[in-house]
Amino acid sequence: MKYRQLGRTGLQVSALSFGASSLGGVFRDIDEDEGIRTVHVALDEGINFIDVAPYYGQTRAETVLGKALRGVERGSYYLATKVGRYGARDFDFSRGRVIESVEESLGRLGIDYIDLIQCHDIEFVPLDTVIDETLPALRELQQGGKVGHVGITGLPVGAFLRVAERAAVDTVLSYSRYCLNDTSLLRILPELEERGIGVLTASPLSMGLLSHRGPPGWHPASAALKRACARAAKHCEGRGSNISKLALQFAAGEERLASCIVGSADPENIRRNCRWIEEPLDEELLGEVRAILEPVKDLCWYEGLPENSD
Repeated sequence: MKYRQLGRTGLQVSALSFGASSLGGVFRDIDEDEGIRTVHVALDEGINFIDVAPYYGQTRAETVLGKALRGVERGSYYLATKVGRYGARDFDFSRGRVIESVEESLGRLGIDYIDLIQCHDIEFVPLDTVIDETLPALRELQQGGKVGHVGITGLPVGAFLRVAERAAVDTVLSYSRYCLNDTSLLRILPELEERGIGVLTASPLSMGLLSHRGPPGWHPASAALKRACARAAKHCEGRGSNISKLALQFAAGEERLASCIVGSADPENIRRNCRWIEEPLDEELLGEVRAILEPVKDLCWYEGLPENSD
């Protein structure tokens, strides 16, 4: 496993990280024991960064993860969780609620401190609230030793800069914006690097678009984007390859991005992913797939407040 510096946090994080949303049954119903085994396999494979949130499974992911981490040496992993989002349309970034949320997460996870606390999906609330209320509250908790570092997460990359220009932010977690079909994150990367902000990426398969099975029915992508990704997946299959492998290798291979977060509650999936990122990237196939996806390059869907979109 390769390790990279996470901005100026001082954390050396694994190139592949464990997305614990899977432990909340976000993608499918899971067996809790299997989920716990998956966490242990991830740690055994050298993964040292785990990302979770109260929102995932309505706190179930944090609860199961807490069980998995019992007896695990605390210094062997970094743990990131979030505040602000608690349901599909349940957002509360107020000072009182985020302080309460951190205490709740500490209890569910069974730990004394959180390495990285993040504002979850900032595009759904006025950015002034995040800047003037949420981040200062989290910095107070940092001073008290409850959290180590403070970050923001979301889909529209422009919102990251608008917050970073007005407030101190240690990390950014961007999902579905550094993938085979969308590399919009690179547009803001130089400014984030200049500010010393560590950059994490998640959902390298673009929430299922870049898979042979295809996206779930609820996926918000346009029909044109879904069709292009399906063509790319079929092309990979015809070449005796797997678009998910190519997508993961592509996303995890960008060394300017500290870590690529991938979720699964299947131990074998974790082992396979760790092997995949060690194998050489098929540059010829990558070029062919990106040519197929060129007509829909950086075409994204948007959620949240209109003023927070790209």
